[in-house]
Amino acid sequence: MSPPVEPLLSIPGVALDAERLIALREMAVERELTAPPAAIPGGFLSKRRGSGQEIADTREYVAGDDIRHLDRGSTARTGVLHIRRFQEERDRVSFLVLDLRPSMLWGTGRAFRSVAAAEALALIGWRAVEEGGRVGLVTLGAGGPEIVGARGRTRGMLGVIGGMVRAHRAALHAAMASGEDEEEPELAAQLLSLERIAPRGAEVLIASGFDSSGSGLAARLGELAQKRHPFLLEVADRGPGGLPEGRYPVRLRSGVVRMLRVSGSSPGPAAPEGFPHVMIEAAAPLEQTARQLYAAWGR
Repeated sequence: MSPPVEPLLSIPGVALDAERLIALREMAVERELTAPPAAIPGGFLSKRRGSGQEIADTREYVAGDDIRHLDRGSTARTGVLHIRRFQEERDRVSFLVLDLRPSMLWGTGRAFRSVAAAEALALIGWRAVEEGGRVGLVTLGAGGPEIVGARGRTRGMLGVIGGMVRAHRAALHAAMASGEDEEEPELAAQLLSLERIAPRGAEVLIASGFDSSGSGLAARLGELAQKRHPFLLEVADRGPGGLPEGRYPVRLRSGVVRMLRVSGSSPGPAAPEGFPHVMIEAAAPLEQTARQLYAAWGR
């Protein structure tokens, strides 16, 4: 007789716990923060010239320039009218993409890969809102997508966490109800909606194992990179310290036992090359993940 489903889906590391994700705020902000100059919008300088307050450079005046931007110093030194150009201030949006396809719903150590992915995104999200940015969310996989629009401050992050928890619970139930031979949707196709959902100029942080990615994933990310900034968080699972090489029995939901072969060699990254990328281990302590993320992107 099969055990009841609900207790299994409530086991820590299998279930995604909202309180735990909220508690990650302390870990995310424990490093010294540089206070943003203002709350949203306009908290961050972009590379574009625009109407901010930070001076980018000066150049000679041309017809049509705003006379209010004349630079007296350069004009006096050169005898030619010069104007100041300013750095455009823009809102920073971190758009989180949580892969909850069936290939993410397993793990051999501390947590499922899906849970480790959500924790990593929560660390990034908390850091982003503490720095004055906004966070949004889209989940991939069964029971979704769960879409949360980009918002700032603690309220915005709580909305993202709520979306993660709902989508994760739905994905677990969908996986338990689906057939074992059901084909997993390709990641490239699942990312199509980002062009419509993620704001232009946003950082798009994709947490996935990059299984069944599809042959068009690199091209899809390239298209996304034209107007947004994709970052890849590859979530691997090699067990606590790496399982010894060998064959292991795995019991499927139907009761059938199959042998799983574990190789001693590392499979290497599965994510496409050419994009900012960091690999995290689902079984690793969260403090290690936080240090990796901070080293990679200062988050």
